[in-house]
Amino acid sequence: MQSPYAQTAQSIHYDASAQADFLRDVIAGLQATPKRLPSKYFYDDEGSQIFQKIMALPEYYLTRAEIEILETHRERIATHIGHRSLLLVELGAGDGTKTKLLLECLLHRHLDLVYAPIDISAHAIQTLSQMFMRRFPSLTVRSIIDDYFHGLARLEREPHRVVMALFLGSNIGNFTQAESLAFLSCLRKALRYGDFALIGFDLKKDIQTLLHAYSDSAGVTRDFNLNLLRRINRELGATFDLSKFQHYATYNPVLGAMESYLISKEAQRIWIEAAKTMIYFSAFEPIHTEYSFKYSESDIQALAEKSGFHIVENFYDHKRQFVDSLWQAS
Repeated sequence: MQSPYAQTAQSIHYDASAQADFLRDVIAGLQATPKRLPSKYFYDDEGSQIFQKIMALPEYYLTRAEIEILETHRERIATHIGHRSLLLVELGAGDGTKTKLLLECLLHRHLDLVYAPIDISAHAIQTLSQMFMRRFPSLTVRSIIDDYFHGLARLEREPHRVVMALFLGSNIGNFTQAESLAFLSCLRKALRYGDFALIGFDLKKDIQTLLHAYSDSAGVTRDFNLNLLRRINRELGATFDLSKFQHYATYNPVLGAMESYLISKEAQRIWIEAAKTMIYFSAFEPIHTEYSFKYSESDIQALAEKSGFHIVENFYDHKRQFVDSLWQAS
């Protein structure tokens, strides 16, 4: 386990470099046609807290489905690992609800286990690490505050440990098809032959179910999207008036993806102090904020093969709305 001082130093180093990336990506996205903002920037500390509320919404089936999968199939997942020493790497820490189910199972099997969460949110990492160290006193935790691949590159790995990388919650759906293949190919390069990845995929389904999940009646998803503008105001000195933007979510059947937008209700100008730049909006001009791609079983099979993995086993909830797919590096 890293000392608090080392973790604080890592956080400061990350924040300094990340701020420049954030500014660059925001300006490039808002000057593009059509305008766009990368969805990875949803998850500052406030965004992460709002997302916890989304996961509890009755319309948002994804979290419940994946929890059911892990409760039902965790012993089977652990069986594929066997009794080898394991480094469990989680890409995107979350609140630990689902990870806890796996950790309980793996520790019950008396595995030599190290848990390494990687996340850009210092608050999420520190909260998760402290919670797991209290709950599982025998667990070694090596937390890393960074983006996924810089974090993987910094990971300390003993030669005898097999790795299982967790990428849960349908986070893969935030990438386009080309981006998901590039991401998973990079993940494969960071792993060794025989290592594992457990990846959550939201399956294609009735469109009304999708629309309700991404545009809930309580407006929490709306607040989650608008928080991205609030973050730009706070960190980059922008002048967004959130009341002048409307959240809109729709399903694109050609892409097989939910799409989220923030739409300017009127013509307006936004000053971004950190870049000394004015951004112009016409009335009803959209900012694309998120893709959430949905998958068929054949999509998942093709993605695994193209990125250098083979599927060990697919694990479904009882409605077959979601799948956690266990892959092994070929």
